[in-house]
Formats: sequence, structure tokens, C-alpha cells
Amino acid sequence: MPHLEFAAGEDSAGTRLDVFLAGLVPGCSRSQVQRLIRDGLVRVGTRDVRASMTLHPGDLVTVDLPLPAPAGLEPEPLPLAVVYEDRDLIVIDKPPGMVVHPGAGHASGTLVNALLHHVTDLSGIGGELRPGIVHRLDRGTSGLLVVAKHDAAHLELGRQFHDREVEKEYVALVWGVVHAGRRIDLPIGRDPVSRHRMSARARRARTAATRITHADDLGGVTLARVAIATGRTHQIRVHLSAIGHPIVGDRTYGGVRRHVPAALLPVLMLERPFLHAARLALRHPADGRPMEFTAPLPADLQRVLDALGPAGSRDR
Repeated sequence: MPHLEFAAGEDSAGTRLDVFLAGLVPGCSRSQVQRLIRDGLVRVGTRDVRASMTLHPGDLVTVDLPLPAPAGLEPEPLPLAVVYEDRDLIVIDKPPGMVVHPGAGHASGTLVNALLHHVTDLSGIGGELRPGIVHRLDRGTSGLLVVAKHDAAHLELGRQFHDREVEKEYVALVWGVVHAGRRIDLPIGRDPVSRHRMSARARRARTAATRITHADDLGGVTLARVAIATGRTHQIRVHLSAIGHPIVGDRTYGGVRRHVPAALLPVLMLERPFLHAARLALRHPADGRPMEFTAPLPADLQRVLDALGPAGSRDR
């Protein structure tokens, strides 16, 4: 039975135990963490715990994960763009519109369904609905995603993400002019009014850091490369919206506008946020060698850049 330990830091003071672990245990949702707690597999120090207990800096949280369970999901022969694969991991270039794992309203057609068809030895750690999933991309976000193929790889990759050793860089088209070098340090939590949204003004929030590494002014919009040191839900979308530069095409966070200048009419072709996970760098979970992957812009996003004219085409 895999055993995990996490120390609560200053930024976790007052955080519910289930919320804290949902961001740390590889592939576990908050409801799955709550099940682990109910089953007596989570302790804080030597204490028995409840999901609602709040943490203090220095608390040592231990988790005993159950042995992998069979997936119970149907493998589906869905198209899968494999960037890299070996016996330990697989790196996918996820298409836009594909949900990563099954959930309410998405029992099939997910990346997990496709992986179960393509990979016969996926890790079951993290629960039957999320075999091998270490991190996620939003449904409307395309790009690179790494999946573990067995438990040891899953735990090591999860550790790298937790310890912020993984480099993740995205390409985003945002409204207005944003400059390279800007860093956004705003905590993110669940929006208290709209539960499907995240917010930089939530009462209970976790630290998050986003940095603009490159920016090209395209005349009313900026094509930016964005690096994240943390991986909070909707982080880039929330942070860019919070500083007044929402991602073009992002209906949830203010990125869709009814009236746009004639020069920017091509952005109306977008059916999703202009956000793509373009670069992923990590260490191989078996031997520690550095690995770096890149994925070009998909056709729908490139089409918008090309239609914006010479400035957009230049940045392909």
C-alpha cells in the first residue's frame, strides 16, 4: 500500500484537510480524498481526522493509498496524438474539447477512455476514474499532458509536480497589452458565488504564481508565453483575467467581447479559450534524466493568428 507524507506550510494555515490533499495526492479529486479520510487512511500526526478539520503550519499529513482498482471504464479507440512513450510514461498532445477524465456528464469520450485503449498497463493509483493521471488540462485547453504507466512512475511524477520541479509553459492570446517579465502572485480558490469558477478573491485560497515569459503586441491583443510555478485549477485564466487581460475566447473569465475592432475580427472564429500547453519539462521518473517536450499550436488557434495578418503569422 503506497504511503505518502505531506507537511503543511504557512500558506496552508486554516485550509481544510480535504482541500489540502486534493491538490497534492496524484490523481485524487476532493471527493476521493474524502473517501480516503472516511476509510481511515489519512492521519494528521497521530490523530484521527475529519475532512473538515483545518490545518496548522507544521502539521504532518500521512496518506495510505489503497491498492489500484480495475478501471471499470470502457476503452475507446479515440484519436490520440502521442508525443513520447516508453514503459514508464506517455506524453499526449491533448486536443481541445476533450475532457481528461470521466465525471458528471462525461462518462465516455475522455482522454482516460482513449488511454485505456492505447495503453494496457496504466497505473490505477488515484482511483478507477483517473488511472495514471498526474495533472490535468481544462477541456478547452489543448497541449501537453504526461501520464504515468505504473504506480512508481505515478508517485515520482506526482512528487515533481508537488515540489514545483516541472516546467510548464503555455501560449495564450490575451486582450490588451501585457509585457514580458510580469509576475502575478495572487492566491486562487473556489468562487463563493459561482461554484464552477475559480477566483483570485476567494476567502479560502491557495498560493499561485504565473509569469509572462514572452509577449508580442499584435495591436489590441497580445500573444504571450506564460509559465506557471503552481498548478491551481484555471490558474492562467484566473490570473490573466484578474490583471485585466483575459484570454481571448474565454467565456467564463471575461474573454469574449461582442464588439471588436475590424482588425481583430478573426478572434470571433474562436470556439474556446486561446490557450495551449506548448512546453513541458520534467525528469524521467525511472532514471532522472531531463526530458523536454513541445507541441505546436493546433490548427484552430493557428488559423486565428494567420487571419490577424503579418503580425500574427510572424509568431507561428
